[in-house]
This record gives sequence, structure tokens and C-alpha cells, in this order.
Amino acid sequence: MQENMISATLENAESLNGQLNAFLSIEHEHAAARMSETRDPAGNLEGIPIAVKDNICTKGMRTSCGSRILEPYLAQYDATAVKRLNDAGAVIIGKTNMDEFAMGSSNENSAFGTVKNPWNPECVPGGSSGGSAAAVASGIVDVALGSETGGSVRQPASFCGVVGLKPTYGRVSRYGLVAFASSLDQIGVFGRAATDVARVLRVIAGRDERDSTTADVEVPDYSKTLEDGFAGSRIGVPRALFGAGLDEEVRKSVERGIEIYRELGAEIVDIELPYSKYSIAVYYIIATAEASSNLARFDGVRYGFRAENAHELREMYMKTREEGFGAEVKRRIMLGTYVLSSGYYDAYYAKAQKVRTLLKRDFESAFEKCDAIVTPTAPSTAFKIGERSDDPLAMYLSDIYTASANLAGIPGISVPCGLSAEGMPIGLQLLGNHWSEGLLLSLAAAFERVNPIAQNPGIHV
Repeated sequence: MQENMISATLENAESLNGQLNAFLSIEHEHAAARMSETRDPAGNLEGIPIAVKDNICTKGMRTSCGSRILEPYLAQYDATAVKRLNDAGAVIIGKTNMDEFAMGSSNENSAFGTVKNPWNPECVPGGSSGGSAAAVASGIVDVALGSETGGSVRQPASFCGVVGLKPTYGRVSRYGLVAFASSLDQIGVFGRAATDVARVLRVIAGRDERDSTTADVEVPDYSKTLEDGFAGSRIGVPRALFGAGLDEEVRKSVERGIEIYRELGAEIVDIELPYSKYSIAVYYIIATAEASSNLARFDGVRYGFRAENAHELREMYMKTREEGFGAEVKRRIMLGTYVLSSGYYDAYYAKAQKVRTLLKRDFESAFEKCDAIVTPTAPSTAFKIGERSDDPLAMYLSDIYTASANLAGIPGISVPCGLSAEGMPIGLQLLGNHWSEGLLLSLAAAFERVNPIAQNPGIHV
């Protein structure tokens, strides 16, 4: 039975990938080898097919990060999250397309072509984890791993009409996740429903000796917390974030979602997040600075692509990075090097870190008044491919509602809450205090039970 499911999943991935470009590799041999192993029939994810974003190391499989500079690279080890999936009996069926080195909000920055949104192939799926979101939304898999630096799970989940969770920073090991911005990065989970996300998160979460940033905090059985309910919980609404720049259809859909929570027994309270208006500026200073440092290792010497016809070491470095990196990665490396340079460090990077502290304090104050916060996930529905390619600032603003959670290290989840007049999904975002993934999943599951859009997320193409 499980073999049939895996075979059907692989066939579905092959048949749809020509339309969607969601996968960079489909792993028939790996899946066959996994299914032939002697396995624990009690595995939490026994025989479940899962897709994994291509910046998460999977031993013997490609891990290109959507970049030419790592195109020939095969990972030499499994990321901790992948090892835990394997130990639980899951079967990884392929590596998903992504914005190069996770830098983007539309999945148009992949060196291997744009991913198409399953709801409308003329639209982007969101980024950078657009391949994983599209794989779930199209029905190829029920769950997939992505990664977040400023919203790269929640925003594509919103654009593709699925559930997407970013855990608390330190909840899931980053060992084996190729670094973009180390103080912001976190592996997240896509699912067609909150129950799917809960099962996978329970497996991959927890302390890891190989990642000193993971916390030694108990991991609850999230599937059981879905049943706990939340009647009497206080949900905070930052009304100032529902103003200028927010699409009217998105605003109305999220406000209807807020009323649903009121009807389910939650107390709705107004809160303030005064420093959230600086989140995009702070995010793009800190993220690019860390990216500039992290990507220095890709120089053509140790692994991956190396430029030809270079006659001395400096020329080899320059030609390798020139030919191997795409335009958006080069832009962010330059921005990051600039804000870290002498004379500008204090003016930009140091100041951004101070404002980051103020953003964290905003959330600390807010969570004294409420248990969770609700906002839109993105300011609009999925936009057309190419629509914002020539306007980086407009593209960066796609993360305006999500980046603050990464800066503060708190968990967040996007849940489908409506459709636009053009039939494109709209996402509602819930943010919680540190280690409150159980509450967020409970809120998401309750919303799914009463909202028709959330009951059947995704679309089979």
C-alpha cells in the first residue's frame, strides 16, 4: 500500500513538474531504496512522501540552493531535520526549486527557472520556498520542508493557499541548512492542513548537539495540542497594520477571519506594534550583512562550480562568483558588504540591531495583553510573473508582515482564509510568543473546521 502511494507520488511529481517547475530533482532511486529497507512499522511518518527545499542537505542528493555555483554539488550528509524525518519513516521524494540561496519573495530568482503557482501558472508562488509550497498546493505531497529568513514559508503558503509554519528560532536545528542569514534562518513546514504540519514539526523539533542555537525546551505532542482548544484566549489585532498598502480584498478577508475567531470564543483585543514599520529596513540591513559573510565561502576552491580560464587565484575567485551567482544574490552581497564596511557599520548595521531589540520589546509588551496576534500574511495575493522583477523595493515589501517575526525569533503560521475575486488564495497570519507553536496550530485547526476555504486548501492541477 505504501509502495503504491510513493510510486503514485513520484509519477504525479514527474507529470506536473513540466507545468510547475516545482522540483529540481525527483528521487526515484532514493525512494525505492527507502521503501526496501527494514523499517519500524510504528514510525511516526511511516511511508509518508515528503518534499524538501533544495537548501537543506540530503545525503547523496543535489543541494544546489537554486544556484549555478552549487549546481554539481551532492550533499555529503543529512541535515538534522532530514535525519529525523528518515528515522520516523518518511520518504523524501525530491528537492524543490527555490530562489537562489533563499533570496527572493517570488521564486523568480532561481537559476533553474521560475516556479509556477498551481492556482494560476501566470502568477508567482511566492518565495523563497515557492517550490515546496507549489508541491503541496498541487497535491503532489501533503507536507514539505521549506526555510524562512524573512517570511519564505508563510508568504508562499499564503500565495498558494496552504498552511505554512515558521517555528520559534531554536526550535528546529539549522544543522545542514545552507546559511543565508544565520540569526534569522529557520526550517519550516508546509502542509495541506494543520494536522499534517503538527505531525512533521513534532518529529523535526528539539535540541540538537550539532546546533548550539537549538534550545533544550520540551517538544510537546502537537497533534494532541490541536484538541486543546483556545476558548478564552486573547487574540491581538494591530489595527495600524491594516491601513495603507494593504489590498482591500486581503483586508476584508482577514477581518472576516478575526470575526470567526470572536465567534469561536476568543477575546479580540487591540494592540500596538509601533516599531513594526521599520521591520523591512532592519531586516534587509541585517539579512544582507549576514549573507555577505555567509556566502564568502563559495569561491570555487572547496566545492561546487569553478570558473575556467582563470590564470591566478584572485581572477578565479572573481570569475567564479561572477558566473556562479545570480543578480539578486550579487545585489544582496554588495548591500551587506556596504553596511558592514568601515564608516558605515555604526550608521547602518549597529543601528539596525538596536531597532531589532525595540521590535522584540514591542512583541514582549503585546504578549502581556494577548496570547496570539493576527495580521495579513502578505499585503496582496500572488502577483504576475515579471510584474515586480524590475522593482526590488516593491518585491521586498512583500515580506512586510512576516519579517518582524524572524527578527524577534517568534513563531508564526499562515492559514488560508479566503479567495480574491480572481480566485487567488489569501492568507491569515497568526504570531505567538516563544515556544507557542501548539497554540498557533490549535488556532489554525479550529479555523479550518469552520472556514470552507481552509477546509480544502490547495488545488489539484
